[in-house]
Amino acid sequence: MVYLLQVDFTMDGPFGDEMSEGFKDLAHSINDEEGIMWKIWTEDAVAKEAGGVYLFETKESAEKYLAMHSARLTSFGITNIRGKTFEVNEALSSINNGPIHK
Repeated sequence: MVYLLQVDFTMDGPFGDEMSEGFKDLAHSINDEEGIMWKIWTEDAVAKEAGGVYLFETKESAEKYLAMHSARLTSFGITNIRGKTFEVNEALSSINNGPIHK
């Protein structure tokens, strides 16, 4: 079983190309987190929201990452952090070409 972590929060920016450049080192470091399989970055400059959808090998690694990431975001002054973990139904997800493997 794999676990999906959904995280979003309000943020004043940066977004787009500026976000891509500014968070490049962070993106690379996420690859070293325990149990991470992948991350999809999300952003909405109009609504001033950002976040991501992650896939983890275990529920424990997803929850550990959420706790660490929430603390990091809080240290940046970001509030209103929402995180939720889901079990992934791999059989149904594979029918719809869900990227559930590394």
